[in-house]
Amino acid sequence: MTDLLESNHYLIRKKLLKILGEKFHIYSDDNQEELIGYSYQKAFKIKEDIRVYTDESETEEILKIKARNVLDLSGNYDFSDSKNGDFIGGVKRHFRKSILQDSYSVFDSDKQIFAEIKEDRMFSAIIRRIVPFAKYVFPQQFALNFPGNPTIIFTQKMNPVIQKLTVDIPEGNQLDPRIILGAAMVIIAIEGKQN
Repeated sequence: MTDLLESNHYLIRKKLLKILGEKFHIYSDDNQEELIGYSYQKAFKIKEDIRVYTDESETEEILKIKARNVLDLSGNYDFSDSKNGDFIGGVKRHFRKSILQDSYSVFDSDKQIFAEIKEDRMFSAIIRRIVPFAKYVFPQQFALNFPGNPTIIFTQKMNPVIQKLTVDIPEGNQLDPRIILGAAMVIIAIEGKQN
């Protein structure tokens, strides 16, 4: 069985149009054959609280993602290791920049920014925001840039029923895989609602 935190390529899948919470299935490949992770996001939460597990039984939790504030337009999301409770870092959404092109800062356990996540080309980002159904035609891509490391790519594809996010982590990457997973979950769970 593949370990989610050791995988260099995985797919997160979410069915759209759910009323009572969102379920995220994480697979080791695009064929959706091997389930390597699972997450459930409760509906109607005042403050976002996302948990990631090794499987649907939810017996082994590996990551906690929590919004720092109840009404926070910037969107600060803190990541904690579920096994030991350690705060490992998180992401902060840049509200003003994200109106036209989504942008996040990645911070470490000392809340120091060390990397950036940015949506692909400005033109595509604007088209997705102003043209109805453009998000179904132009997949949304994010690049996580961590100086001295190869770029990590998140690609979000949607249709009216299913939302998918692929995560591609090049060989030689030195970034904590829990930070990458946390960023991916924020993109599919939070970004998907905003666009």
